Amino acid sequence: QVQLVESGGGLVQAGGSLRLSCATSGGTFSRYAMGWFRQAPAKEREFVTSIAWIGGRTESQDSVKGRFTISRDNGKNTVFLQMNNLKPEDTAIYYCAADINSHPWSAPTTTTAYEHWGQGTQVTVSS
Repeated sequence: QVQLVESGGGLVQAGGSLRLSCATSGGTFSRYAMGWFRQAPAKEREFVTSIAWIGGRTESQDSVKGRFTISRDNGKNTVFLQMNNLKPEDTAIYYCAADINSHPWSAPTTTTAYEHWGQGTQVTVSS
């Protein structure tokens, strides 16, 4: 079965950076679209950014454009989220997700598109 494990979260001051990793196993990672989502206290899970498995197409929410970058290393079955210039409103639990049913060029932006989820890693940004 497909499993995803996030790591790299922590406490950082506003303006700082973090790099999250999501290691996958149990499937064909190179053929999955991958996404990052986040959930703050008392709020629903929301889309952050995603990447297709062919062509390098990416999507992202407006609030993180220019600050967050998603990338993947198919040889290591790992997807990354580089987060720069972090803001207090970025505080949330960050989840990675895999979509095994998408077209090769697709980078879905909705939670319902993804079938497999990690356990999450906490990111806290202080002012």
